[in-house]
Amino acid sequence: MLADWGAMLSDAFMLEIAVTVAKLFELVGMGVIVIGTVFAIGKLALSVTGVTRTEEVAGDRDLVSAFRKTLGRSILTGLELLVAADIIRTVAVEPTMESVLVLGLIVIIRTFLSFSLEVEIEGHWPWQKVRAPAKDGED
Repeated sequence: MLADWGAMLSDAFMLEIAVTVAKLFELVGMGVIVIGTVFAIGKLALSVTGVTRTEEVAGDRDLVSAFRKTLGRSILTGLELLVAADIIRTVAVEPTMESVLVLGLIVIIRTFLSFSLEVEIEGHWPWQKVRAPAKDGED
């Protein structure tokens, strides 16, 4: 019985699982970016045409800001999934020094992009506290 499990979990089988999982993460990451982009464009189009306009979106500048936030969040989520796929592929599929160095470079670039998008979306660095807006009459 245990010998059957050993045969099922051979190195080749585990490698195939890792490759498949990495491909699924890549597919989902790309899907999140594409669907998020379509959603952001649709939301912007509905707001521009006046079909829907939330209270937080008052003018054209707010429309662009809301669009960028929605788009940025989908890109961030997609990037995180793509990094996960890269990690799975590098650690499980090709654990060579060259692939680890390439992964490190990819993670550094994607981390920089994530921080840049986070600042763009939220208006501050992730480790900074958000200041509460001043109340009327207070300085």
